[in-house]
Amino acid sequence: MELSREMRKLENSWERGDFPKHLEWIEIKGIRGWAGERVKFKFPIVALVGENGVGKSTIIQAAASIYKDPVKTLFASHFFPDTAWEELTGIEIKSSVREGNSSKIVSIRKPTTRWRGNENRRERKVEFLDLKRIQPIYAKPGYLRLAKRNVQESESELFTDEQKGRFSTIIGKTYETAKLSTTNLDSTRQVPVVSVSGYNYSGFHQGAGESTIANLISLDIAPYSLVLIDEIETSLHPRAQRRLIRDLANISRNKKIQLIITTHSPYILEELPFASRVYIFNDTNGKKVVDGISVDFALSKIDEGNYPELDIYVEDDISKILLEEIIAKFNVDLLPRISIVPYGSASVGKSLGTMVSQGRFKKRTIVILDGDQDPAPGCLLLPGDDAPERVIFNSLKEIGWPDIAAIINRSHSQLVNNAEHAITLSSHHDWIKHVADKVIVGGNELWRAMSRVWVNRIMQEHEVEQIIGEIEEKLGQG
Repeated sequence: MELSREMRKLENSWERGDFPKHLEWIEIKGIRGWAGERVKFKFPIVALVGENGVGKSTIIQAAASIYKDPVKTLFASHFFPDTAWEELTGIEIKSSVREGNSSKIVSIRKPTTRWRGNENRRERKVEFLDLKRIQPIYAKPGYLRLAKRNVQESESELFTDEQKGRFSTIIGKTYETAKLSTTNLDSTRQVPVVSVSGYNYSGFHQGAGESTIANLISLDIAPYSLVLIDEIETSLHPRAQRRLIRDLANISRNKKIQLIITTHSPYILEELPFASRVYIFNDTNGKKVVDGISVDFALSKIDEGNYPELDIYVEDDISKILLEEIIAKFNVDLLPRISIVPYGSASVGKSLGTMVSQGRFKKRTIVILDGDQDPAPGCLLLPGDDAPERVIFNSLKEIGWPDIAAIINRSHSQLVNNAEHAITLSSHHDWIKHVADKVIVGGNELWRAMSRVWVNRIMQEHEVEQIIGEIEEKLGQG
């Protein structure tokens, strides 16, 4: 999925070096199963994804603790307290903090009973928002007594036109007014009140998502802040989730704000570039952190939609379709027994291959890199010594592009003209889309047809013997 305009603008701003304050990485040791693993933050917005209990919230709590907020008193002891059941010792939270052109390693520690290093923390405004713990207004302590007809509004803070516009865009309603109000019964408890089509209604009659966004929009986030949001998708439908992350991309770019969020939502992940996605999971050796993942990879690890006997990880959908056609040529009955999942980037694939070589997957697993990659531990290579698009386009050109037009029910001459023009484009990533747009067919449909023809007419059996042999061996058939 193509990135939104808002996210592309944020990418450009990041690449220009417009962010003078940035938490570059954090290491956590001695807390909730963390043993010094490093989590990197390679973009102004980073999403942490993984199953419940893997340590996503721990990361953002540690990030909140590493800075000294000029107003709020945020300390590690608040997030990681000693209790009647736990006495925490041997803890260290270490991070790299960039300010301007220089980076500084800072840490806070609790070797025995007292936290040390708080006095050396760098100053930065921190906003910590735990959306999953935001209750409906009627369930909040002290609010139900405000829901009485004789209670009157005493003061209110109107949303600015900019805030009201953002609120309307995210929720998908046109708000005439929006404000946070207090009553003559309690001046400390604010109630969101909005007006739509001449009808006023308060937080007592708003949906949970609407109330959550109202509270989020009302925040006056200072420039250069670190904003931490736990379970950002809470109570929001998919379109609202997408609008929210795009809104935050604008805020990040305009105010040079860094955001670290946790999520389980594919809609949030799809809005973010690869560098923004960090997957965390537990394996037999402790925590594992993988960044640059695809959405499919993340969902395959936190969802149980099917129960394949073998997981095969490939770089992207291009590699997935090609591999499916290769397997189908030899034994189509193998396909229902396997799950082929794109992982996103070659670096992620190599990390997964290392885990395969160390026997760290509980399920039977194969990792396959594209042919333009060097051999790596635990990884197989797709046939050809180049990217799949280059291998197949160039090979099919040599034999005149046969059979493809018939499979996709298009003109052969039109297909040939556009395919040969596509090869002249500098980036092979654009070739399939260029041809598909010109002949008016889906990109995946076109690529599958090309892959099938290449497999049946050009591919040599010895090129894929290792892949097919490994699959059959893992499935107990070879």
